[in-house]
Amino acid sequence: MANKEKMLKVTLIRSAIGYNKSQAKIIEALGLKKLNQTKLLPDNDSIRGSLFHVRHLVKVEEV
Repeated sequence: MANKEKMLKVTLIRSAIGYNKSQAKIIEALGLKKLNQTKLLPDNDSIRGSLFHVRHLVKVEEV
């Protein structure tokens, strides 16, 4: 466990229906398909940038 990287716990709390289609594609690219689905994602700049665009649709916790 010497190389323990930070992770983000991302939960989809709102549907992307009615929002910009690019936001729906970001949600899909993050691996989120259903409401209240949670994924553990690595904490890096590309993931953080994606989450910034859909911050109103997801809940993010640092793990």
